[in-house]
Amino acid sequence: MELKILDNKLKVVKLKPNEIVPEIVYKQEFYSITKTDEELSIVVNEDVNILSNVVEDNWKAIKIVGTLDFALIGILSKISTILAQAEISIYALSTYNTDYILVKDDKLEKAIKVLEKNEYKFI
Repeated sequence: MELKILDNKLKVVKLKPNEIVPEIVYKQEFYSITKTDEELSIVVNEDVNILSNVVEDNWKAIKIVGTLDFALIGILSKISTILAQAEISIYALSTYNTDYILVKDDKLEKAIKVLEKNEYKFI
């Protein structure tokens, strides 16, 4: 399976569920918005200014290359298990087409090494 490191350095911002997503978010090349009854979470480039008291920065995204069929089982589970065994925390994102695994920037090289050791290829 092929993986790709996205160039962007990302952050995860937590807002109250009733807050409005800042317009600047929608102008970004890569972002993710998740809303529940408890929170509004936004993943966006680190340089995007969003006022919040809860921000986790220094994330890099690993993209699973290609379109994943919904019938495929365990792809994200296998990658997350490999990284967990290497004591690397993740933040997972899924889209209709594929999955993204976010790891802290200071753990990226280690993540690449352990995934390559487990026969994943980075392009």
